[in-house]
Amino acid sequence: MKRLFLTAICTLSLACATNAQAQTMSWTADNGNGTFTNPLFYDEFSDPDILRVGDDYYLAGTTMHTVPGLVILHSKDLVNWENISYCFDRFDFDDDAFSLKNGKEIYGQGIWAPCIRYANGQFYVYSNINGKGLQCYTAKDIRGPWEHHNMKGKIYDLSVLFDDDGKIYAIHGYGEVHCTELKPDMSGPIEATDRVIIPNGSAVGEGHHMYKINGMYYLISTDYKPNGRTICSRSKSIWGPYESCVITADETFGYHAAPLTQVKGRIEPDGTMFGIPEADKDATACSNIHQGGIVQDQSGQWWALLMMDFHSIGRTVTLAPMTWKDGWPMLGLEGNLGRAPRTWFKPNIPNAPATKTAPYNRNENFDGKQLGRIWQWNHNPEDKMWQLKGGKLRLNSMPADQLMWARNSLTQRVIGPSSTATVELYTKGMKDGDVAGLGNINVPCSWVGIVKDGKQFILRWFEQAKNDTIDQPMELPKQKIWLRMCGDYDDDQAEYYYSIDGEHFYKIGCTMKLSYQLITFQGSRHALFAFNKNGVNGGYAEFDNFTVEEPDADRSQNIPYGKTFRIINLANGRPMVAMPHGLMYDTNSKDNSKLTHFRLIDKGQGKVSLQCEDGRYVWVSGLGLAGDVRLTTDASKAEEFLWQDYLNGEFMLMSLRTHLYIGKSPTTGSPYSMDYKGADPARRNGAVFRWEEVVK
Repeated sequence: MKRLFLTAICTLSLACATNAQAQTMSWTADNGNGTFTNPLFYDEFSDPDILRVGDDYYLAGTTMHTVPGLVILHSKDLVNWENISYCFDRFDFDDDAFSLKNGKEIYGQGIWAPCIRYANGQFYVYSNINGKGLQCYTAKDIRGPWEHHNMKGKIYDLSVLFDDDGKIYAIHGYGEVHCTELKPDMSGPIEATDRVIIPNGSAVGEGHHMYKINGMYYLISTDYKPNGRTICSRSKSIWGPYESCVITADETFGYHAAPLTQVKGRIEPDGTMFGIPEADKDATACSNIHQGGIVQDQSGQWWALLMMDFHSIGRTVTLAPMTWKDGWPMLGLEGNLGRAPRTWFKPNIPNAPATKTAPYNRNENFDGKQLGRIWQWNHNPEDKMWQLKGGKLRLNSMPADQLMWARNSLTQRVIGPSSTATVELYTKGMKDGDVAGLGNINVPCSWVGIVKDGKQFILRWFEQAKNDTIDQPMELPKQKIWLRMCGDYDDDQAEYYYSIDGEHFYKIGCTMKLSYQLITFQGSRHALFAFNKNGVNGGYAEFDNFTVEEPDADRSQNIPYGKTFRIINLANGRPMVAMPHGLMYDTNSKDNSKLTHFRLIDKGQGKVSLQCEDGRYVWVSGLGLAGDVRLTTDASKAEEFLWQDYLNGEFMLMSLRTHLYIGKSPTTGSPYSMDYKGADPARRNGAVFRWEEVVK
C-alpha cells in the first residue's frame, strides 16, 4: 500500500523532543557508587560465555550472520567492559548464502553459541556454523590474529573442557547430552569417542558450560520447555552418572516475554503480511535469565553471566552473585536462592579500575581509516563497493528488491531502554533507481530514506509489517538530509523522522510495533543502506555523523535522595501508608497526608533506610510475614535495604539482612510483608513500586 505524505509537521514524541547530538554517555551497569544494575549491556549480546585468565575477564558472544564475527569483550571487574576483538572479519566459505548473493542468505544462522577457553598458552573459541560444522579459532593474543580451524562434525551449542590429563572434551546436544573427545590439533573430533553422558528425558536441555571444580564435573545448561531456566548437573566422572537440579528460575527482573513475529517463510519480498500479537504481560517464556557461564573472581566469589530474551532489543547479559549450597552453585544469595538482585555490589576485585566504561562508542563521524568496532555488516560485504572517503561512508548501490536483500548494509545494535539514532545522508552520487537511508533490520523491517526517481528525489517511509509506504517529493538544495529513528525498546515501538536543516525534525509514518523473532535470531538493528530497485548497479550514497542519544543512560537521579515522596504500589496503584497502629499498609490514591510521605536515609553504596515524614522508621520483625513490616522511633532498628532500580521511577526494596523484598498482596488485604522473592513479569505481584515526589 502506497500513500502520498501530505502533512509533514507533527508533534515530536518525547524520545525525540530534543535534537540528538553526539554524546559520551552510554549505558553501563556501573552505578558509580560501588553497585551495578542489570542488564550489563542494554543491547544484544547472545549466548555469553565467560573466561578468566589471571586478572582479566573475557566474554564471547554470538554474532549469527553479521561480520566481523564472534565478538569478544574484556573487563577487569566483570561490570565495565570493552570490545577488543572479533575472531574473523568475514566468513571464509565460497558460498553465496554467506554474502547475500543470488537469492541466498543465512539470516538467523551463521555462527552462534561460542565457547571461549585458555590452555596451552593460547585462546580457543569454539562455535558452530550452520551447514559447515564445528569451528575453532585460536590465538596467542586475545586481540588476534586468529587462526581458523574447520573441525566439521555435527557438534553445536557446545562447551569444551581441557581436562587435567590433557584430554579435550566437547559437551553438546539438546536433551540427550553427548561428550566427544577432540583432537589436540583442532582438526576434528576423535572417531568413536562420542558417548551419551546424560540420557534424554532428564530435563537438562542445551547451551552447555562444563567446569571441573575441586575434582567434580559441573555442567551448567539451560532448558526452554516450557520456559527458560538454568540447570546444574554434577558427577565425579566426565562420563557420568550425573545428578542435576535447577539453580535459577523465574528471575525476569519484572520483564514479560516479547511477542514473536508471526509470518510464513523467511525473508519474503514486499507484500508479505506479518503479524505481531499483543504481548502477554504475565508470561515468562525465555525472558528469565537462563543460558550462560559462571566464573570465580580473585576473592573467591562466584558469578553467573546469563542471558535473557529482552523484547525487541534481543538478548542481553546479566551479572548475578552465586552461593554454594550443599555442593551446588546456586544463583542468588542466602535466603533467596534461585533468584538474583537487579542491583548488587560490584565484585570485590583488588586494584580494579574505578572508571565507568561502556563496551562501544556508538557515535561515528567516519573520519578514521577504519570503522568503529560497534559496526557489523549484514552478511559478507562486497569490499569494492564501499569505502571511507572524505570523512564519509560511501555505499555503492547494488541490485535488491528490499532492505533485507540489500548487500553492504552496515549495522549496529539498538540500545535501550530508549534511544535516538540520527545520521546525515548525502544524495549527490545517487542515480535513477537508487534507494538509501536509515533502517531497522528485523522481521518485519522498516526504513526511511531517499529514492532517486529519474531526476526527482522522493522521501520514502516503509514498514514491512503492513507493507505500508508513504512517499513525499523532496527538494534537497544542499543534496543532504538528516534521518532519525527513535525507539522505545522496553515498550517495543519506534518512529522515524527527517530534517532538511539538522535542527527541525518532522515525523513521517506511524508509530511502529517492534518484536523479537527467530528468523534473524537478532533484535532490532540500525542499518545504513543503499541499493538499486531497478536491478542494476547504480550510483552511491554517503553517510556522515551517525549519533546515538541515550536519555536513560544517566541514572544518577533515579534514587530520590533528599526528596519527600509517596510510594505507589504498581499492583493496585495505591500509595503506601504508615499506620498509627504501627504497620505498613496502603490507602486510597488521593491520600496525600504526611503518613504517605517518606524520605530516604542514605547509608552509602545504594543502601538506604526508609523514614516516614512523622519521624518513624520502617523495620522488620520476625520472619517478615504479613504484619512484620512495622514502624519504630528507634533509628537503630531501621531495616537496611539495597535500592533496586527498575528505571522510570520504579524500584524494589531488598533487605540486606534476608535478601528478600518488601511487598503487599494486591488481593488478600493483608498488610505489608518482607517475604517476596522478586518481581513477576508484569510487575504486579505487589513487590514493585513507583516513587513520586511530593511538591510542597
